[in-house]
Amino acid sequence: MNMRRIVFRLIDGVIVPRLLYMELIQDVPGPAAYLAVGDAIDHGHPLVRETADRLRATTTGPYDYARTAFEFVRDTIPHSHDADDPRVTWRASDVLAQRTGICYAKSHALTALLRAEGIPAGLCYQRLADEDGGNPVIHGLIAVLLPGESRWARQDPRGNKPGVDAQFSTDGERLAWPVRPGAGETDYPTLYAAPPPSVLESLQRATDRSQLWRLLPTAL
Repeated sequence: MNMRRIVFRLIDGVIVPRLLYMELIQDVPGPAAYLAVGDAIDHGHPLVRETADRLRATTTGPYDYARTAFEFVRDTIPHSHDADDPRVTWRASDVLAQRTGICYAKSHALTALLRAEGIPAGLCYQRLADEDGGNPVIHGLIAVLLPGESRWARQDPRGNKPGVDAQFSTDGERLAWPVRPGAGETDYPTLYAAPPPSVLESLQRATDRSQLWRLLPTAL
């Protein structure tokens, strides 16, 4: 059973719930699968390795590196919808080379950069919807297991914009979109070592972003 720990805080006179963390369920036991190289998370690629080396040179340890890698992907690789970029990427190395991608692709890039430095990382997902609960879509993010920690911490590198302020945090989640169960939204508890088939196939089949929108999964 997954566990969600929530606290309530007073913000501008309003009591607001905040998810401290979610207990994730690995789809593969142990840490090895969350360090592995794959087709989408290709941290054996020279560009991923070079990028990881460059970022590591500016940091002082695993936590600092993880935060720096998160901010690099969040801030320097525009979300293709925000930038109105028609290109579709899915391999981490292509995301870094072309500097574009949707949430799934950016999650692949961040996961690859973390694994490149020996930090276990995996993929996780939310089901989001419009205000009225219509037009559901699956949103991708990641979770990281830092040295000395006993639980995975979710991070959302999709990129900030007005109304979205995702930050790297291990002591309380600061995601782009907290889910609204009343609108049919949900946090999926599974932590994937590799992209689920429906996610990866949508990226691989799409020839441009407009087609990708029609192929995105609506549930996992």
